[in-house]
Amino acid sequence: MQLELSEEQLMIRDTAGQFARGKLAANAEALDQHQGREVFLTNIKSLAELGFMGLNINETYGGSQAGVIAFSVALSEIAGSCAATAVTMSVTNMVAEVIQAVGSEQQRQTYLPRLCSGEYAAGGFCLTEAGAGSDPAAMRTTAVKEGDSWVLNGSKMFISSAEYAGVFIVWAVSDSAAARGKGISCFLVEAGAEGLRVAAAEDKMGQRGSATNTVYFDNCRIPADALMGGEGQGFKVAVGELAGGRIGIASVALGIATAALDYARSYMTEREQFGQKIASFQGLQWMLAERYTEMEAARLLIMQAAYNKEQGKSFGTAASMAKLFATEKANDACYTALQLMGGAGYMREYPLERMSRDVRITTIYEGTSEIQRVIIARDLLSSF
Repeated sequence: MQLELSEEQLMIRDTAGQFARGKLAANAEALDQHQGREVFLTNIKSLAELGFMGLNINETYGGSQAGVIAFSVALSEIAGSCAATAVTMSVTNMVAEVIQAVGSEQQRQTYLPRLCSGEYAAGGFCLTEAGAGSDPAAMRTTAVKEGDSWVLNGSKMFISSAEYAGVFIVWAVSDSAAARGKGISCFLVEAGAEGLRVAAAEDKMGQRGSATNTVYFDNCRIPADALMGGEGQGFKVAVGELAGGRIGIASVALGIATAALDYARSYMTEREQFGQKIASFQGLQWMLAERYTEMEAARLLIMQAAYNKEQGKSFGTAASMAKLFATEKANDACYTALQLMGGAGYMREYPLERMSRDVRITTIYEGTSEIQRVIIARDLLSSF
């Protein structure tokens, strides 16, 4: 694996960092207070114009074709300034990648340019249900073939960016008689389709600027050619794409945690106690050293997974390792950073309070830490 970024990857990383600090950081606190949505959507459009909504999408469809490593480093930079924006960027890229991987040529030509250009502010990834989170094979949303249409009924929960998504990838049971997980198909459903309803955004602990909604399908009729990837192939598609999504969430966690540590480190060089800068206390130095070391290890794990995916190699276990380690250690890093700032870190005047809430979800979505451990252990034991 090449450990140094290429010139193109460095340029993408630096461009993302400059945009994040110049445009996103100023609106992050407003988003956390459920304000600044218009600015948020303007920023999303600007990110699309910079090529960040299709970083691993072929240029033929309007993508940047920059690869998975470029996607990861750009996403970390965005997350360091605004985790809510990073989530929308991550999920929209994932939706685009699913369409590129298993969609028909017509589906690619129709939807990828709209996602990559920002014509669609986001894409929706509709997999999770109330009784089917870590166990997607238990989903109950149905798709019934009626003539030249499919009719969807059911609901999906915790759908990021649903209220401003232009298109949704929806998983549903199309063959109830098939074995568990075998009768699931995935479909493309455009926003505004008859029978599709997006509920009000959830009021969350963190990443409050990223809309999270329940999506309802009530006799939602879509054309037969909305089927994507072949009938009964949906579960396989979901499992494969979730592995790629884990690289994105690990990158988000790394970005939040690094920004938190950087902020605390700067604070330590200014804050005085007992007549000296608190940065001079060995105990605090060691706390900082341990967390930065863990973040560097997380970065390398993420780069390995991203490199494997980019090279067409098996990357599922590497992605699970990266997500498990990066998200767990990112939580530790944010809490350490807050501790280093003492009472000030707990105040909303400083960004550490928000970062500590924003990072918490990263150990849960795109597969909990517990699920990542199951995946890793199964792979380790599969040859015995």
